[in-house]
This record gives sequence, structure tokens and C-alpha cells, in this order.
Amino acid sequence: MSVPTSLDVEQARPRLHELTVVDVRTPGEFASGHLPDALNVPLDRLRRSLPELRSAADRGPLLIVCASGARSDSAVRTLASHGIGASSLTGGTEAWAAGGNALDRPGGGTRPRAVWAMERQVRCAAGTLVLLGLLLGLLLHPAFSLLSAAVGGGLVFSALTGTCAMAVVLGRLPFNRRGGGAPT
Repeated sequence: MSVPTSLDVEQARPRLHELTVVDVRTPGEFASGHLPDALNVPLDRLRRSLPELRSAADRGPLLIVCASGARSDSAVRTLASHGIGASSLTGGTEAWAAGGNALDRPGGGTRPRAVWAMERQVRCAAGTLVLLGLLLGLLLHPAFSLLSAAVGGGLVFSALTGTCAMAVVLGRLPFNRRGGGAPT
């Protein structure tokens, strides 16, 4: 049975038993709570996992999940470009939890671990770099202001293309790899 490009929580809940759920968030975000039986394949590792995902899609429909739906939409487009059909969960794990549905957590806890979502990590890193560029530009040399301009340009490019190089870089940091999330 084919799956539409996106499913909302009400459509996905009764079909969860037939779907292979793939969470494309970082391991740190995944550890903070994920849909039951979800597999963690971070977005930056998606292309390397194409053979396994193709095999899973041959066994049944794929449901791609992230925090809010943006990364999962990107993953669905990437999979489609490689001939793999999948759906995105509209609103992601945030909508799933808001709908009163349980999230699995390591160790069986009911409270989410203190983990920063990737979007929050990007905002913090971008803001820090902009302020650093301005401060260094004022104190050391005006050329350091170009750092702020580069970050601003990167954010505009990210918004226009739906990609985020800073998120890819942050996703490779140790605290996002081992499931611990950014420091709180």
C-alpha cells in the first residue's frame, strides 16, 4: 500500500504497527524521546543508509520523523530522489506528544532529558558568532565584522534552500553523537 507524502498524528497513530518509523534527528534529540520502535538515522547520515532504508521500504511503508517536520520533509524528498517512497509526520514528535501520545525514552523514563533541539543549537551558535564578530570588529579589527555578515548570509541561504550547514556541523559534535544533547 502506498503512503501519502505526509501523515498527521491522527492518520499515523492507527497505522503505526505497519509503518517503519525513521527518526532523522541527532542521537541527542532522539534520546530525549522518540516514537515507539523508531530507528534513528540522523539526516546527515541518510545517504549512507539508503540500502537499509530501501530494504525497509520494500517490507512496508516508511514514516520519517523529526522534531517539527522540516527535517523529515527534507529526508522524504531525498529518499524520493533515490526512488524510495516515504511519508513525513506532520508536526513531528512535538505534534505526536502534544496529541497525548507516548514517547519512548532510554531507561523507560517519562520525563524528557534536558536536550536542546537542533534548531535551538543553531540559533545559539549563530547568535554567538554574530556577537563575536561584532565584538572583535570593534575591539581588534573591522574585518572581523565579516564573520557576522557571513553568518547572516548563511542564515538567509538556509531559509531560502531549506538546508542548514550549521546544523550539519553541530550534528557532528560529540554531545550530539552520543545521545547527550547540548549542554543545558
